[in-house]
Amino acid sequence: MQCSRSIFLIVFASFFILLKGYSQLPQDTVIDGIVAVVGGNMILKSDIETQYLQLRGQGIIKGSPPRVRCQILDKLLYMKLLLHQAQVDSIKVTDGQVEAEMDRRMRYFISQAGSPEKLEEYYQKTLLEIKNELKEIIREQMLTEQEEQKITKDITTTPSEVRSFYKKIDKDSIPLINAEFEIGMIIKQPVIGQEEKQMVINKLKGFKDRIAKGDEFATLAVLYSEDPGSAKQGGELGMFKRGDMRPEFEAASFKLKTPGDVSDIVETEDGFHLIQLIERRGEYINVRHILLQPQVSLVNLNKAKMSLDSVVTMISTKKIKFDEAVIKYSDDPSKNNGGLVVNNVTGTTRFEANQLSQLDPKVFFIVDKLKVGEISAPVLMKTDRGKQEYRIYYLKDRTSPHRANLENDYARIQQMTQSQKKDKVINEWVNQKLPGTYIKISEQYTNCEFTRKWIR
Repeated sequence: MQCSRSIFLIVFASFFILLKGYSQLPQDTVIDGIVAVVGGNMILKSDIETQYLQLRGQGIIKGSPPRVRCQILDKLLYMKLLLHQAQVDSIKVTDGQVEAEMDRRMRYFISQAGSPEKLEEYYQKTLLEIKNELKEIIREQMLTEQEEQKITKDITTTPSEVRSFYKKIDKDSIPLINAEFEIGMIIKQPVIGQEEKQMVINKLKGFKDRIAKGDEFATLAVLYSEDPGSAKQGGELGMFKRGDMRPEFEAASFKLKTPGDVSDIVETEDGFHLIQLIERRGEYINVRHILLQPQVSLVNLNKAKMSLDSVVTMISTKKIKFDEAVIKYSDDPSKNNGGLVVNNVTGTTRFEANQLSQLDPKVFFIVDKLKVGEISAPVLMKTDRGKQEYRIYYLKDRTSPHRANLENDYARIQQMTQSQKKDKVINEWVNQKLPGTYIKISEQYTNCEFTRKWIR
């Protein structure tokens, strides 16, 4: 069984095919109808078809279409069993948690599409409509993840277990590791001058005056807010509780008493905000905001570049080591990790070429030209929040394609060992829960070769 985290990601990604409607499905495909029921949770034909399309679109389908659909159903049955047990165990996921996770994922998909407008154009839905359709999907996913974490939370691996696992792998089954990069970076964030800040403050003061005279806050947010995730929705953020937002933003929001009240100008690390209360419901509130980000002056932008130019010279002439320069000069939290960039897919500091290219093609082209131990010249980059900063990149290591080994790939082999132990525990848990859980599967799938005894 594959790591369930990847299953969750496939299910989530396939949902975006569903958003496009079913026009992409073959004309002879029937998408309606209940395929299976686990506890009180249904699996629809469309659930299987959307995942099938996702896999086909990625070019990773192996086996005949009926076999692949059986494999998808097998995974969905497991997820619905997790969901059912989470409901039995009364595991809770708050609206605030769902909203925060939804906003995080929406930012990712907006970045992949290129802009909020392109995402809306592609799916022919507004961002608010997409978010509304995502809510229950994300809630169920978070419940299933929490239930699985509950099952596997005590699983650990020792070095001796990792070595034993590796020795038992057939030589031909040892995974082939593609060429990988390990990179570090030093970031210099340009200082934003008081003059630039004051320009933004004055603009927001003007908006507040217009609102007091009758202009609609939401209209101004659509026209002027620089928050790509909320501007199209008139600045509306959705319900959240304390602890979900930036502290300064949150404090100003919860001070508002009556729907329609507008805050004073609030500064956070994202920029300057004007906030209007929409609704207060118990410990949760919903607000809309206008975000403006001060622009960095060319003078301060050049100062940041010159500062990193000096760092490059010191490292190149061996007056300071890269890891020492990171601690002394970097403005990024990665300085606490030696400046190494973490691969969010694997949780390690190693990137395959395609992963690095997907992270940022510009970064790949910079790093690919470096020799191990070399650093780049300062390059101007934009953060996912639209801020400009200068970075220098350091190629710590580059590996050639090879069979996994304990010396170079211990973390990967440890993950494989851990995954095997998790699979064993999960299989035992499934076998324990199956007899007491109502499961009904459509006759057309009774001939599937499932990994577990779903049909009794």
